[in-house]
Amino acid sequence: MTEHIGFDRPGDFVASKTTLIRRHASAFTDVVADFLRAAHRPDEYALLDDLNHRVEQFLADYVPPSTRRVGDSLVFAHLYRDADPVTLESAGREHSCETVLTALFAAEIEFRGPLRLSRTQSTLLADVYEELGAQLSAHSLPAHAALAYRQAYRLHTITENPRGQDRCGLKMARARTKARRRRVRRLPGAVSDLLCGYGYRPFLLLAWIAAEIAVFVTAFYLTAPDIGFPTAVRIALVNFLNPVDPESVGVDSLLAKATLIVESYAGIVSTSVFFALLVRQLFRL
Repeated sequence: MTEHIGFDRPGDFVASKTTLIRRHASAFTDVVADFLRAAHRPDEYALLDDLNHRVEQFLADYVPPSTRRVGDSLVFAHLYRDADPVTLESAGREHSCETVLTALFAAEIEFRGPLRLSRTQSTLLADVYEELGAQLSAHSLPAHAALAYRQAYRLHTITENPRGQDRCGLKMARARTKARRRRVRRLPGAVSDLLCGYGYRPFLLLAWIAAEIAVFVTAFYLTAPDIGFPTAVRIALVNFLNPVDPESVGVDSLLAKATLIVESYAGIVSTSVFFALLVRQLFRL
């Protein structure tokens, strides 16, 4: 995991809160284990409600001895180091899942707690959340992963890191799609990811537009072979961006005219979506 700035030996207050965090996380891990073993899994978002309730309970009694920190350290940096993938490589799946959930619990306390995060601390905590998101997804907890990516997205917003926002926004959208119980409900998200990366990769849409043009050029040529391939290419290319009058292209085939009409609508929709996503990407509307 990312190198976390902090003290090697936490103080008494942090040590006591660490013990309490581990107890909460251990109890929550038992609930998660039952969820993962269930033949017919309930909604994972019910687990997030449980996690949120536990975090709120913890925060009710979380009163740091001081509102100031020493340096740009994270309070629970030692727990994040425990969840380092390299450290967990030789650990069993059950143990590593508990360690990751402990780090997630600690990150929620640190993010939502009374101590204000500096810019450096926000950056460090965003990196923690991102790595926790990947590990939670690997443990078949996509809704928890979406939570981690959402918090990382918020922290990247605070630190004005647009690349981090896009990266976490894309991962969050993918995790949310994966968290949907019914496969049919995942289809719209999967299509959006394939076409434009949920809007975070607008230039991916250009490849689909090129494929779309190629399909319409081929269809128009096959339905109007008398005009020749070069002419068919020219008409189809112009029609995609600037709809032409089907009656003025010199073809009598109703199917060819219908192809041009469909292509013109497809071109308007495709280019409009592309430029809308591009504007959002460039100007952060």
